[in-house]
Amino acid sequence: MIRTLVSLTPLEYRRAKEAARRQGISLAELLRRSLRPLLPPEGKPAWMRYAGMVQSGNPRSSQEIDDLIYGAKD
Repeated sequence: MIRTLVSLTPLEYRRAKEAARRQGISLAELLRRSLRPLLPPEGKPAWMRYAGMVQSGNPRSSQEIDDLIYGAKD
């Protein structure tokens, strides 16, 4: 682990400490968990964090996006 210093307002600190206490974790773990969704998956491009986030309801959506990007295959 690498230690770092984070500046919070007194209100942010109190609220974060309370949130961590309610979850039964340390403030450091709360901050790590809060940061992870903002970072791209390790070893993968940043856009991969959005993969699978949108559901169209169309079972052919992946094929249709390929057709749109690469052109329809006949």
